[in-house]
Amino acid sequence: MERILLVLFLSACLIFSSSLSRQYHFVDLALTWTEAQAYCRQTLTDIVTIQDSEELTRLLDTLSSARHSSDAWIGLYSVVHWMWSDGFTGAGANYSNWEIIFNEPNFIGASQFCVSVGSSGLWWDDYCSENYSVVCYNGTQLDPQYVYVNKEMNWSSAQMYCRENFVDLATVSSDEQNWMIEKLMYFGSYSWIGLFRYSNFFWSDGSSVSFTNWDNVYNPIDSMTLICGITSVNNGGKWRFLSCETKLPVVCYHDPIVKKQSVKLSVKLRLKTEDSVNLNDAVLKDSILKKLQDRLEENGGDEITLKWREQPDGEVFKKEGQAVVPVL
Repeated sequence: MERILLVLFLSACLIFSSSLSRQYHFVDLALTWTEAQAYCRQTLTDIVTIQDSEELTRLLDTLSSARHSSDAWIGLYSVVHWMWSDGFTGAGANYSNWEIIFNEPNFIGASQFCVSVGSSGLWWDDYCSENYSVVCYNGTQLDPQYVYVNKEMNWSSAQMYCRENFVDLATVSSDEQNWMIEKLMYFGSYSWIGLFRYSNFFWSDGSSVSFTNWDNVYNPIDSMTLICGITSVNNGGKWRFLSCETKLPVVCYHDPIVKKQSVKLSVKLRLKTEDSVNLNDAVLKDSILKKLQDRLEENGGDEITLKWREQPDGEVFKKEGQAVVPVL
């Protein structure tokens, strides 16, 4: 059977994207952290986020260029939510007996998430990796019988030990219960109790906190449930926390809009087929186009979209030798 040569015209749309680097802006206004967040979101993109040492250097350059060397807000914040190991939330769950002379809880180096009790009965937020003796309890949350374990271990190990051998780490909900624990302890010793909190760090724009640059200083928490991040040129860009109600300047960032450019290309293909086959049949055209698109995607052409280029008479395919409209 006679085989004929047909010509098809194919239009491909390629999209190229380009973007400028993130831009930092120092805003010399006295704002609370929440006000700073609102300002940055309304005028630019958000409060500055720092994901690596290069971005930290750019932030410091921005502050230095503005001749601002003292504290400024960054987009970092932390949720302060104390919990008991056994999940106790009843009456007295918010009881505490912090050592106020040293501003406990003072969250040194943004790294203290567990609570120990000293032999004076006063509480300290502490590094969970420290090895202390342990106070567990038997009985119930409302009527606990405290057990002093004179074995030193970190907080996680203490929690596991108490759960395996008793009920849990000690929950303390009143002065009376705290005094019961104090009586069990040796002078000058420290023991783990069940109070702790998670390391809830967040960036204002929702980015994950993977890079950190903590300053090894006090971060007094008091009774705050939210603390907000600052940095300065004076301390080399190290981070610490303040009350979010403090009024400070802020560094915002702006992500320029990504520009997308569409480029249309025309491709001429020749196909050999049987004389009786009508390649301009809608079903057959769709089938051929799908096979071509699938083959492109298999070879990494996900951003290329194919479509047929129709001729003025509505057809795509022409016998070779017939007059065709030039491809533009």
